[in-house]
Amino acid sequence: MPADDAITSRKVKTSRLTMHVLEGPGTASDRPVLFVHGNVSSGSFFRRELLSLPAGFRGLAPDLRSYGKTEALPIDATRGLRDWADDLHSLIEALGLHQGPKLVLLGWSVGGAVVLQYAVDHPEHVAGLVLEAPMSPYGFGGTRDLVGTPCFPDFAGSGGAGVNPDFLARLGRKDRSEEVPTTPRNIMRAFYFKPPFRLSEEEEERALDSTFEMTLGDGHYPGSAATSENWPGFAPGMQGTNNAISPKYCNVSSFAQTQPQPKVLWLRGSDDQIVSDTSLFDMSFLGQIGAVPGWPGASVCPPQPMVGQMRAVLDAYRAKGGQYEERVLADCGHSPHLEKPEAFDAALRQFLQSL
Repeated sequence: MPADDAITSRKVKTSRLTMHVLEGPGTASDRPVLFVHGNVSSGSFFRRELLSLPAGFRGLAPDLRSYGKTEALPIDATRGLRDWADDLHSLIEALGLHQGPKLVLLGWSVGGAVVLQYAVDHPEHVAGLVLEAPMSPYGFGGTRDLVGTPCFPDFAGSGGAGVNPDFLARLGRKDRSEEVPTTPRNIMRAFYFKPPFRLSEEEEERALDSTFEMTLGDGHYPGSAATSENWPGFAPGMQGTNNAISPKYCNVSSFAQTQPQPKVLWLRGSDDQIVSDTSLFDMSFLGQIGAVPGWPGASVCPPQPMVGQMRAVLDAYRAKGGQYEERVLADCGHSPHLEKPEAFDAALRQFLQSL
């Protein structure tokens, strides 16, 4: 594998904003592979993957709006994921990537839904999609069935108000301690990965460095709050990250009708605690297990079937002639590329060479 100094870092002024991007080795004639990160992270989480792509492919890992070193413009949650998808398109145009071989987009967690939105809007540019532990196509929280029906008309239980306030305060203080479960370090260890897996000391500090670069506030993470008469007492606001991923505004299920149809690889860990049909970040599941009081019961607020929702959309895509493969990595949490790098690389390599 090339040395870490083979990665270049630069800022690119696009038609929408200035974006920071990490680039791996390769040439302009290589097929671009864009690695799109998820929530509370950045492109830096993909440094190893930028150096491990097979010949003929060149990796790029941008920081999304308000994350990492990219310009921190407010996020219009009412557009769902389109601020991020449009920003990504502006970067692709600024770098001229749309003029060469068709792209491969790899999206992790929230990034998985972002690349689905991109494929809905610009399918002619996409050769393949890799969905790594992807968020449901119907957003995060507040829905009850495989077609994304809301538990309440106002999508209560989703949005920016659902973030733990102590975790948010510690993010703002750039708290590197291990003193309580809600420190950023402990949240990462407990939920990004399946314990007892841990990054190396150097990798963990770098991950925290990049996490602390994110912008906090109503227009950014986690977003503005809104109250609700429905359990658990809050609903999505109109600005910021966690409102943009609320099902009130986020719905990329139309990917099932996309033409032309890029190939899809869906990779996930068997023990993911974030994107799961029993997610520990889903208010309805937390209510079911007694962690949030007043839960009105499964007939009103069943846990969101996140994995089932993704499978239903991809099955509909297949029924229209599209191709997808689902791979589940055993003994793995929310970050297969970090927890199971050899299995992840083998699956990604096979997929890339099949295009």
